[in-house]
Amino acid sequence: MLSHLRPALVSMGLFTVLLGLAYPLAVTGVAQAAFPEQANGSLVRDPNGAVVGSALIGQAFTAPKYLHPRPSAAGAGYDASASSGSNMGPMNEALAERVRTDADALRAENPGEVIPADAVTTSGSGLDPDISPAYAHFQAARVAKARGLAESQVQAVIDAHVQGRLLGFIGQPRVNVLAVNRALDVRAPG
Repeated sequence: MLSHLRPALVSMGLFTVLLGLAYPLAVTGVAQAAFPEQANGSLVRDPNGAVVGSALIGQAFTAPKYLHPRPSAAGAGYDASASSGSNMGPMNEALAERVRTDADALRAENPGEVIPADAVTTSGSGLDPDISPAYAHFQAARVAKARGLAESQVQAVIDAHVQGRLLGFIGQPRVNVLAVNRALDVRAPG
């Protein structure tokens, strides 16, 4: 019986060391060497070196002087531990009411303007750090007023942060909310 058990235990020990320790350490080492920024979470730091966020995870900016992100279905707003969509279908009354309420607030902010779809819809993960250029420009008047800037100045900051399609054809143009808000804080602190 021991002769049957020993190869199984040796194999388990070998594969545990190989696949549970050596392989993860090798992948981590390659990632740290080749892509240190991404391997460490694409962290964004202030001039003092303190972490203020990640370029990959949205944050709940709510003050009028900031661009607001997409609505989040992740927990209590951009809670990475609760990352998921709402799983509400188009006929769900709670979803329809939330969209209606959000749209009414946006119409009051910019009467007569077309509301971009991402202004009232959540992303699949609920943690999307980006919004469409249309939604960013939709918010420019509010941000300019709150910061005491000309709307054209806010539009210029937004335009400088529009990221195009990957390889020219993959995805949609987007604006990273954290990057724009940090640039606005540099341009007009307070």
